[in-house]
Amino acid sequence: MKCPYCGARDARVIDSRELNGGESIRRRRECVACGRRFTTYERVEPLWLMVVKRDGRREPFDVAKLREGLRLALKKRPVSPDEIDRIVATVERELHSLGTSEVPSTLIGEIVLRELKQLDEVAYIRFASVYRRFADLEDLRREMEALGWRPQPVTVNEQTS
Repeated sequence: MKCPYCGARDARVIDSRELNGGESIRRRRECVACGRRFTTYERVEPLWLMVVKRDGRREPFDVAKLREGLRLALKKRPVSPDEIDRIVATVERELHSLGTSEVPSTLIGEIVLRELKQLDEVAYIRFASVYRRFADLEDLRREMEALGWRPQPVTVNEQTS
């Protein structure tokens, strides 16, 4: 490991700790040459995933794109950034557990919808409207009814002038 201070290539490990339930390791190191300490992190490099789009195109799985979709669905909702991180981690974990290098985009969408449904129904509807390509209000109504929503009659008070 190269020292970030002096560039020497010899450092000894002072302390190691597991992070994220054993998914990564934090190591404190000390440079043998200059004596300064620094921290490194190790984690297993995940399988390179390709996403197979609905039209058959393939593109690399992009965590930033997933995070942006979640951020848009959750905009102005009372949800912490930690919850977004949790959903991203869940999606990544489930995709990697498949043990395949290609995953359909529909699977990613279904995992996200499942997680949003448990977290925030408004964000779920927002994400579903794009993912499921709602064509009109009838599509929206059907999805909301599937969540258990029932329209309430609206009464309008007419005022006479």
